[in-house]
Amino acid sequence: MKQLTRWAVVLMGSMWLLLLARPAQADVRLPRIIGDHMVVQRDLPVKIWGWADPGEKVTVQLAGKEATATAGDDARWIVTLDPVHADEPLVMTVRGKNTIRVEDILVGEVWVCSGQSNMQWSVRQSMNAEEEIAAADYPRIRLFTVARKIAPKPESDCQGQWAACSPETVPGFSAVAYYFGRHLHRKLGVPVGLVNTSWGGTVAEAWTSRCGLLGEPDFEPILRRAATFNAKNPNQASVLFNGMIHPLIPLAIRGAIWYQGESNCGRAAQYQKLFPALICDWRRHWGQGDFPFLFVQLAPFRYGRAHPENCAELREAQRLTLQRVPNTGMAVTTDIGNVKDIHPKNKQEVGRRLALWALAKTYGQELVYSGPLYRSMAVEDGKIRIFFDYVNGGLVARGGALTHFTVAGKDGKFVPATAQIDGPTVVVSSPQVPEPVAVRFGWRDDAEPNLFNAAGLPASPFRTDDFPLVTADSR
Repeated sequence: MKQLTRWAVVLMGSMWLLLLARPAQADVRLPRIIGDHMVVQRDLPVKIWGWADPGEKVTVQLAGKEATATAGDDARWIVTLDPVHADEPLVMTVRGKNTIRVEDILVGEVWVCSGQSNMQWSVRQSMNAEEEIAAADYPRIRLFTVARKIAPKPESDCQGQWAACSPETVPGFSAVAYYFGRHLHRKLGVPVGLVNTSWGGTVAEAWTSRCGLLGEPDFEPILRRAATFNAKNPNQASVLFNGMIHPLIPLAIRGAIWYQGESNCGRAAQYQKLFPALICDWRRHWGQGDFPFLFVQLAPFRYGRAHPENCAELREAQRLTLQRVPNTGMAVTTDIGNVKDIHPKNKQEVGRRLALWALAKTYGQELVYSGPLYRSMAVEDGKIRIFFDYVNGGLVARGGALTHFTVAGKDGKFVPATAQIDGPTVVVSSPQVPEPVAVRFGWRDDAEPNLFNAAGLPASPFRTDDFPLVTADSR
């Protein structure tokens, strides 16, 4: 009997060793951005991806559509389904050696919402927060917040989960993103999915991939500063793209909204190249063409530094991005900021103005979506006449005479100027400058000018000159 027991022990031990020696069988797995309560982008091919054992076949079924893929040597698989249409929640099944059910999927509009603290700023920190939270019962708006992650290389997944918008889920969510999505939802009548991936105090280059920064001499100092990875510094080149943007790709999206720039004000001239590079980089990685990229022009704030023009120069970089990069939109906020608070509380209007751009340019609705934007100038008898786009019903000086116009001669010295509305134009002059060559408008960090169109949207700050910028040598 003892001999039999010993042989049984030996046999069991041998079987255990054989089991240990077998390769582990990995379950089919999905990234967290694909999960219960998600929104699938309508009218676009649906990409579903994940991981399984190399060589394993995975089949995805959604809304009567089916596709199969085989996991590669890196364990990754991906399928593409034809666009889906549904008015009711869907269930998706993913089958390999195991089966995953993804439930309560809606089909609608998906937007990525990114930037620094003014995008991160939560609903509970916004204006009228208590009332807004109590009223946030929108089960067809879905929210996903990407957890903070600094990464030296592109990550394949992130932390986070989808949730239906409710008074319980909305308080900590991005206020700008929520108010933007709410306006779209009300006007379009379709589900809206909002992916908030933001981090306060961060620079644009942290949100741009390494390949998006290579090849531009102006970005070489950025790359040199990032030569040694610091796991605690979110302001290194590409680390937030790697950890907080790359895991979302290739999720089908309609577009992106962006609120950032304060942390790049000291290098505003460089931002003229850096910001377009970020936009082009995201579009290249997503592979959806020139998807809509809407952004917020910085609000006025009294930084209290030696050069109170840095933020004005950053706003100019944003205006030029709107002018030069296709399918972009810019919400001007010079009238809804707070010069004593870098985080103005009126995020409702910021979100609405971003949504106006989306409704008009992306969804084809006929509405006024922009305030006056500088188009050109002409010198006339010692005065300069400024021409605008988006006058829309006429120019308006809110609260009295026009403010924050300055004029300069060939010496480049700007002085306060008198400005008067003349039809769809503004005529600018100063007795101190008999031969003017240039005009600037709203050219201070804390400028709150009062030029609007009849729709109540403010004019963007601008300059007509190409004099050297204060930040020209900052890299």
